[in-house]
Amino acid sequence: MASVALLSLSLVTGCGTTAAPKAAEVIKVGGDLELSGGTAMFGQAAEKAIKLAFDQQNAKGGVLGGKKLEYVSADNKSDAGESTASATKLASQDKVVAILGPMTSGDTLAAAQVVTDSKVPLITPTGTADKVTVENGQVKPWIFRACFIDPFQGQVAANFASDNLKLKKAALFIDQKGDYSKGLAAAFEENFKKSGGQIVAKEQYVAGSDKDFRATLTRIKAANPDVVFVPGYYQEVGLIVKQAREMQMNQVFLGGDGWGSPQLVDVAGKAPLDNTYYVNHGAMDDPGMAQFIKDFKAKYNADPDTFAALGYDAANMLIKAIESAGSTDSEKLRSALENTKGFQGVSGMLTVDPKTHNPVKSAAILQFKDGKSVFMTKINPK
Repeated sequence: MASVALLSLSLVTGCGTTAAPKAAEVIKVGGDLELSGGTAMFGQAAEKAIKLAFDQQNAKGGVLGGKKLEYVSADNKSDAGESTASATKLASQDKVVAILGPMTSGDTLAAAQVVTDSKVPLITPTGTADKVTVENGQVKPWIFRACFIDPFQGQVAANFASDNLKLKKAALFIDQKGDYSKGLAAAFEENFKKSGGQIVAKEQYVAGSDKDFRATLTRIKAANPDVVFVPGYYQEVGLIVKQAREMQMNQVFLGGDGWGSPQLVDVAGKAPLDNTYYVNHGAMDDPGMAQFIKDFKAKYNADPDTFAALGYDAANMLIKAIESAGSTDSEKLRSALENTKGFQGVSGMLTVDPKTHNPVKSAAILQFKDGKSVFMTKINPK
C-alpha cells in the first residue's frame, strides 16, 4: 500500500507541473577581433563596446520579437592567418549570422574570402583600407564598415596641413608592410601636392620589429620638412615621436586614426606629443558621445576610446539591419546593411553607399594638449 501511495503521489505531482521552458532562441553574432598581439588594445576596446550594445538591446527585449543576441568571441591575435582561422570557425562551426571585426585592414582582408564563401555579412569597425570593400572596381557583397576610408583620411590630413596649418613641405614615414599605412600615405601625398605642397622625403619602417628609428629620422630631419606624416599605429608612432623630439625635431607630426589609443601617451610621453595632430572618426569630448561614455564607464569602470565607439556603432548597425530585414536570412541581412541610411551612431551619422559599402560620414581633427587628445575641428566629406 505504501508503494501504491508513493506511485500515486508521483503521478499527481507529475500532472501538476509543467515542463521546463526551452532555452530562449538566440541569434549568434561572432567577433573576429584582435584580443592579443600588437593591436590588442583596438580589439579589446571594441569587444567591450559590442557586449555593451548587445546587453542593452537584450534588456529591451532583444530583436525579432524577443530573440536574444549572443556574442561569440574569437581572438585573431592581431595576425592575418589567425583572422582567417577565426572567421572560418565562426562561420562554419559557431554558425553565426554575422561577424563584427576585425579592426585592422590587413586582418579584415584576411577574413574576406571566408565570409564571401560562407555568405556571412561582416562589419569591420575600423578597417579603413580602400580595398577592404572594393577591389578591382568590384564591391565585395558581404563586407561592410562603420568607418570612413583611408583615401578620405589622407585627404583630410593633407588639406588640414596645407589649408589650416599653412604648411608647404612634408615628409612621409610609412610602415612598408601595412596596407593601412600605405593607403593613407598615398592619399596624403596626392592631395598635399594638389594643394601646392611638396613631399621632401619618403622613408619606411617595419611595424612590429623596428624599435629604433633614429637613423631614418636623421634623414627626414635633413630634408627639413614642415610636417612629418606618420600613418601608423600607436606602438610605433609613440616611439617615433619620442625619438624625434629627443633629436630636437620640433616639426608638426600628423597621423590617422591609428593614433587613437590612450597607450600612445604612455609610449611617447606627454611633452613629445605637443604640436601633433591626427584624423579620427570622432572626439570623446563630443556631446554626442556623452551617454555612451557614461554607459561604458558604468559597466567597465574605464573610459572608452574611439575604437570602442566604432565597435559600438558596428554592433548597433547590425542590430538595426536585423530589425530592418525582419530576419537573419543572410541575403536579407546583407541587403539591409547595404541600404542603411541616416544611421545615428555615437561617432556620427552615416549612410552606406550601396556601390562601395563605405559610409558617408564626417571626420574629426584632434590635437594633443598636455597628453590629452582634444577636438579641434570637424571635416565633412565633399
